[in-house]
Amino acid sequence: MAAGLLAFFIALFASLMLVVPVRALALRVGMVDLPGPRKVHHAPVPLLGGLPIYAAVVIAVLLAFHGPARTQIAGILIGATLVAAVGMLDDQGLLHHQVKLFVGMPVAAGILLLSGVRAQVFSTFLEGRGGVFLDAALTVFWVVGITASFSILDHMDGLCAGVAAVSSVFFAFLAYRNGQILVTILAAAVLGAAAGFLRWNFKPARIFMGDGGAMFLGFLMAALGLKLSLENTPHFSGWLAPILILGAAIFDTTLVIISRARRGLLPFATPGKDHAAHRLSNLGLGHRGAVVTVYLLGALGGSAALLIGYLSARGALLLGILVLAAALSGIAYLERAPYERQEREPSRAR
Repeated sequence: MAAGLLAFFIALFASLMLVVPVRALALRVGMVDLPGPRKVHHAPVPLLGGLPIYAAVVIAVLLAFHGPARTQIAGILIGATLVAAVGMLDDQGLLHHQVKLFVGMPVAAGILLLSGVRAQVFSTFLEGRGGVFLDAALTVFWVVGITASFSILDHMDGLCAGVAAVSSVFFAFLAYRNGQILVTILAAAVLGAAAGFLRWNFKPARIFMGDGGAMFLGFLMAALGLKLSLENTPHFSGWLAPILILGAAIFDTTLVIISRARRGLLPFATPGKDHAAHRLSNLGLGHRGAVVTVYLLGALGGSAALLIGYLSARGALLLGILVLAAALSGIAYLERAPYERQEREPSRAR
């Protein structure tokens, strides 16, 4: 617990303090996000907010973590550094938007695999190379999917950082309860960095994290999901818990994929104000109300993850089915909610 609290407070302080000089730097070099028809802000806002988040997490982990799994923590930080760098290059328009999805994220997932961080689903009931290969493929799919989910989740002030913070609370609690020092410290560091950044990013935002910060947080969320292990619970419960904790991001991405695919648009290559928060805002909740509602959705998913630790395999399966039915009902409802339609054109997805 002491190491987790240390990581949290180091990351919180570093994030709060580092935003100030980074914001000044972004304004000086012209790294700003300009207003546009698909943006919710009406004045230029500095980018590079991913830098203080990145620095805060790395500093906190290096100072607080002294466990034996140094290879794994090194792999996580190297992979996170890669996706953060790719995202920042994309923010500056130096990369085609598909490079981050089809090159940066898969390579970062490969780094996790080399460091020993991988899914352990198929290998629990398939012996030999078949189970190992399928788990490796699932690891890449999971890392790319969650990282991309957070990348496109960064479309409203405070949304991406807040969802990451909420998810980190549940990752840290479950990890601490199951004696996982690495996951506890990493989750606490992300919580501190995201909470500190929210001081500057909640509406009205004075700095944006950009793709560098969003992809960095998404990659760490994916890594936490792979590392989280629930002791004395059925395997299915262990697989389901990370999905529930990250349910808000997964829900939003699923809604966007289904909605855009039905309209003949490429889900991750077409921007638009058709996310869950956009639709909730248009239903009368407003910007802040929509963002807080998505936070609550994440908290409900995390609470369900806490609950399955006390359920049998059958009970966890029933809970999973109920959550899936509720999510599909929510998607069907929000699909009918008003949103601003976008044209069919390739661009950076949001």
